[in-house]
Amino acid sequence: MHHDPYLNTDAGTMSPFEHGEVFVLDDGGEVDLDLGNYERFLDIKLTRDNNITTGKIYQSVIDKERRGDYLGKTVQVVPHITDEIQEWIEHVAMNPVDGTEEPADVCVIELGGTIGDIESTSFIEALGQFSYRVGPGNFCLVHVSLVPVLNVVGEQKTKPTQHSVRGLRGLGLLPDILACRSTQPLEEHVKVKLAQFCHVPIPNIINLHDVMNIWHIPLLLRDQKAHEAILKVLDLQCVGNVPREPKLAEWTDRASKCDKLKTPVRIAMVGKYTGLSDSYLSVLKALLHASVALNRKLVVDWVPSCDLEDSTAEESPDAYEKAWKSLKGADGVLVPGGFGDRGVQGKILAAKYARENNVPYLGICLGMQIAVIEFARSIMKLNGANSTEFDPTTKTPCVIFMPEGSKTHMGATMRLGSRRTYFQGNKCKSAKLYGNASYVDERHRHRYEVNPDMVPEFEKAGLSFVGRDESGKRMEIIELPTHRFFVGAQFHPEFKSRPGKPSPLFLGLIAAASGQLDHLLQRPCGVFSPTGRCSCFSNGTQNLKVYKNGHVIKPLKGLVNGHYPATGNGAIPI
Repeated sequence: MHHDPYLNTDAGTMSPFEHGEVFVLDDGGEVDLDLGNYERFLDIKLTRDNNITTGKIYQSVIDKERRGDYLGKTVQVVPHITDEIQEWIEHVAMNPVDGTEEPADVCVIELGGTIGDIESTSFIEALGQFSYRVGPGNFCLVHVSLVPVLNVVGEQKTKPTQHSVRGLRGLGLLPDILACRSTQPLEEHVKVKLAQFCHVPIPNIINLHDVMNIWHIPLLLRDQKAHEAILKVLDLQCVGNVPREPKLAEWTDRASKCDKLKTPVRIAMVGKYTGLSDSYLSVLKALLHASVALNRKLVVDWVPSCDLEDSTAEESPDAYEKAWKSLKGADGVLVPGGFGDRGVQGKILAAKYARENNVPYLGICLGMQIAVIEFARSIMKLNGANSTEFDPTTKTPCVIFMPEGSKTHMGATMRLGSRRTYFQGNKCKSAKLYGNASYVDERHRHRYEVNPDMVPEFEKAGLSFVGRDESGKRMEIIELPTHRFFVGAQFHPEFKSRPGKPSPLFLGLIAAASGQLDHLLQRPCGVFSPTGRCSCFSNGTQNLKVYKNGHVIKPLKGLVNGHYPATGNGAIPI
């Protein structure tokens, strides 16, 4: 669960410049990018209720007051706002998020912001009350703090941590564990000093220093026995007094594999917010997941879409030249989603370049729509073709406003959250990448879509709409069959990518950009395993055949519910 102290009720209306990307959940919740980090790391599905904002809490309390729920009492921050926060936490903690019907054993609450923030005070007060109410063994407070280094003397300074812990204590919260961020590993005498001044035992001072890649962090926590400290504070009984060890073999393999990658794959990211990588965090993570799975070192070349346009050639020739050099030097081109018309012409030029030069292309949401517009203008010679989002009076509206009535929010027009896409036959690359599935559920966030009335003309000209919704009216995936890899998706596949389960469309882009697509599409089972394992069922229930290079190595028996018990996921080591 994640709390943000801002007054917006969700992240949907906030600028990516200010707050990074808007992450979309299955239920259509528009949330902070931190929720995306939790979903990726834990491989769980969160809901909009897992994101608490000050705005949501106040709105809920005001709604109750208007209904008369408080029986005429004066409504105050304490107890009404603080009680509402505690009730929200307890309610959400009981919601299963891991695919089972059982509530979780531990609920993690992140209180965003910094100690001393005015807007966080009601949440800190609520958590102080909460910790007192649930008592020892039911509440573990991990305080994250920075231990900076003064360059002049190179000394790690504990003062910022001392001050923030003092502030925390003054607000009625006592940290059980200190998580100290630093560039280099903490020196032992620094830990001793922190323990002394912050009243936290040395084993409970965990150091999170900079690492080669983020997947080393769980290993860093394990090596410092962070799990034992947390289990002890929460009084979670260990088996036979022996602490349970985290199962991190997969993390270890992935972290070391990522460090050793040498062969680069260059992807040109053509977007509006290229100055801020957090604006495209999930897209970057999805590219990384796919690259590591295919043994490639990801290199992202940021290309501001405006810099590709003719106007930049006149105003800033250096920026124009640099942008085109990056685009032409890339192994693959990705145009992510976005709103507004700034830089759209540059994105159209990027799609045109990729299409004409047989360069692998993935367009997401707006990236798919501009590929359709470019196709209409260049191939079908419809020069005025456009989206009504950019030109409401266009005579050739390829992309039109197609709102979706929300069942939960009055007046909502956005198509948000998980929706089903049906593949039109299984010959297309997309269906093969998704393991020859007949349909797939992916997350959406958009208002405009390809004009269904023009689809027959497009298909006649050679553009395939290989994925559609159940009505057949909403176009979900486009492909150019004659191209190495030219795919557009109306949904956002990046939101469901996981380190161990890369998004199929990103996998396709990286495979095409690194010369591995044919091999990837020829897998007999149609299921990708990032560990280099491949599994195929001969009759779907009993026997499992293991393939390598298209040949059966050895058949195996003993499947349990369609899975081989040794691995639990049907993937057999070869």
